[in-house]
Amino acid sequence: MFDILLTPGAWASLATLTVLEVVLGVDNLIFLSIIAGRLPKSQQKLGRRLGLLAAVVTRLGLLASAAWVVTLTDPVFTLEDFAVSWRDLLLMGGGLFLLAKSTLEIHESVEGEEEEQCGPAKVAKSALAMVVLQIAVIDIVFSFDSVMTAVGMSDHFEIMATAVVIAVIVMIFAAEPVSAFVEKHPTVKMLALSFLILIGVSLIADGLHFHIPKGYLYFAVAFSVGVEALNLWASRRRAERAARKE
Repeated sequence: MFDILLTPGAWASLATLTVLEVVLGVDNLIFLSIIAGRLPKSQQKLGRRLGLLAAVVTRLGLLASAAWVVTLTDPVFTLEDFAVSWRDLLLMGGGLFLLAKSTLEIHESVEGEEEEQCGPAKVAKSALAMVVLQIAVIDIVFSFDSVMTAVGMSDHFEIMATAVVIAVIVMIFAAEPVSAFVEKHPTVKMLALSFLILIGVSLIADGLHFHIPKGYLYFAVAFSVGVEALNLWASRRRAERAARKE
């Protein structure tokens, strides 16, 4: 079944698809890190791994039904000259969800409101299930473009599936340090949430047929992260100088 992977052309296609899957999975990894941070400390690692497992299942499911996924671009109804497809509705719904979720997370982080506790074990169990469900749902939205890209670049399910699995393995190793860094630095968490708002706006715009190149979004995020990295470095230097003076 996987003999196709032994050819040089397949290796080149696999490498390209894997890099694309990793790059396109950055926003998903940020969302996963933030939403899993809502869990009790003892369940955060489990939540991230279950979320990534859900990501593998949803992406492989979309790849396996690639012929059906392509039909989602067909118009469902038309408003005057504006044709609306299931893809458009999916992107707009996902974008609105990201806007609402990110705004609520920013509010709770800034206001410091705590959720009521009514049976820690029961709340933790329901929270874990809700986190995994949210990750699985939003991964469908995030995966749509990457699946369409993979279908356009390769005709072999084996290559596409292998690229997805490798990308998720990379995300598994990256999830822990990314989550720890985001939780340690509140300003970085605010930047990550702002990035998710930006992605939400991009998804809504894409659903309305206004395509915003991802390069612009990633440049804005990279610039903001660079500025914040300089701020963190300067803050650490100030702390070191103050410690030496004492």
